[in-house]
Amino acid sequence: MKRICGLNIFVIFMVLVFSTQAQAGSVRVSVAKSMSNLCNNLIVQFQTQHPDVKIVPNFASSGALAKQIEQGAPADIYVSANPKWMTHLIEKGKIRADTKKIFAHNALVFVGKSSTNAHSMADLQKLTRVALGSPSSVPAGQYAKQAMDKEGIYDSMLKKGQLVMAKDVRQALIYADRGETDGAFVYKTDAMLAIGAKILFEVPIELYSRVTYPVAMTKESDGNADAKLFYDYIVSDMAHPEMVRLGFTLP
Repeated sequence: MKRICGLNIFVIFMVLVFSTQAQAGSVRVSVAKSMSNLCNNLIVQFQTQHPDVKIVPNFASSGALAKQIEQGAPADIYVSANPKWMTHLIEKGKIRADTKKIFAHNALVFVGKSSTNAHSMADLQKLTRVALGSPSSVPAGQYAKQAMDKEGIYDSMLKKGQLVMAKDVRQALIYADRGETDGAFVYKTDAMLAIGAKILFEVPIELYSRVTYPVAMTKESDGNADAKLFYDYIVSDMAHPEMVRLGFTLP
């Protein structure tokens, strides 16, 4: 009997050991979709120095990611394309506020085929279909709505069915790139990925809040040394050359 009890204790101990080892060296990163290319490239660079650390990225709209984290989805680091979602998670007690930093900045542009006759915000009402990320959860869409509101055209275009809501900024880009819409509001960094579309005009900066990406570690990351290691890397000068190369503005 004692031998069986001892064996059971040993088995439980080994399960705990292997479970701990499985969790160690794993970093879960929730990142705004518009930063997926940058994040993937930084992961590759980081892992050349730390090949044993496994980075698990999760890309979606900032709002969708925030809701996932709020509901208990695993995440060690969160990068948002809008400060309001970071503030929301801080208020919900999900973020280590002392780790919050400004990661990068971006700009809003309007893209479409060369044949699209749109060279300013005033031209948008002439178009049939304009894509933007859903303002309820996609920061790029919120910035676009903000700019259109200041021009006094959002409500009228929405009522006329001229606006096509996308689940994230990359989907909006795809719509314009394939010619499924006349154009789309996207970040300048996303426009660099287009194949068939080009930047038709940059949205005047005075029409919307500055596109800011905050980054922070979550409360769940406590005790994860590898998460801290990756966080320190992406907020350091070592990440700057790749950020600039992909069109982001440094904080």
